[in-house]
Amino acid sequence: MSVLGNLATQLPALLGVLVGTAGTMLATGLNERTRWRRSQTVRWDERRLDAYVELTKAVKEIHAVATQMLSEHRPGARRPAFDHDEGVARLAEADVRHTLAWEAVLLLGDEATVGAAAEWRHAVRDLESAARALPHPPTDVSGMIQRADVGRDRFYRAARESLGVRGGSVEQVRHLLGKPGGPQPAALAPEQSRGRPAASGSDT
Repeated sequence: MSVLGNLATQLPALLGVLVGTAGTMLATGLNERTRWRRSQTVRWDERRLDAYVELTKAVKEIHAVATQMLSEHRPGARRPAFDHDEGVARLAEADVRHTLAWEAVLLLGDEATVGAAAEWRHAVRDLESAARALPHPPTDVSGMIQRADVGRDRFYRAARESLGVRGGSVEQVRHLLGKPGGPQPAALAPEQSRGRPAASGSDT
């Protein structure tokens, strides 16, 4: 009886130890799982950011080369047009980088960002097609540039939301439209044609 009495006396304490141990193990497991999920989220956000940046560089390079090839057909253009053969060669190099970057965005981007990226790419493709078709005079170059700039703003907005970037709007179209001669491409240095992304297709 004394043994049973001792067990009965110690049972609540033993149960308390077991419950406490189980609770500690459960809490530890949940904390570890939360930390793991958080680290995975950060990891994929970093990969997603890299993919967005690489696509941006490639698309803006195509934009910049194409608009400079079309300089003679853009009222208010301040920079001389590229030689057609040189421009086509630069577009071909940029297209390779663009294709690789696009696959990464398809793999890592969310639906809204991929959709916005596709719209921007199509708008810039119109500029590229017009540049490749020279010397046949293109139509509505200013309108094509504006559509490309609108597409860029939409992509940036979607990408920032995808990455949880705060700070308000960074849209540029309304500022570009207020400039004399409309949107202007940035100058392209000769060394940019080999493995270095060109500057923005507009002055920003």
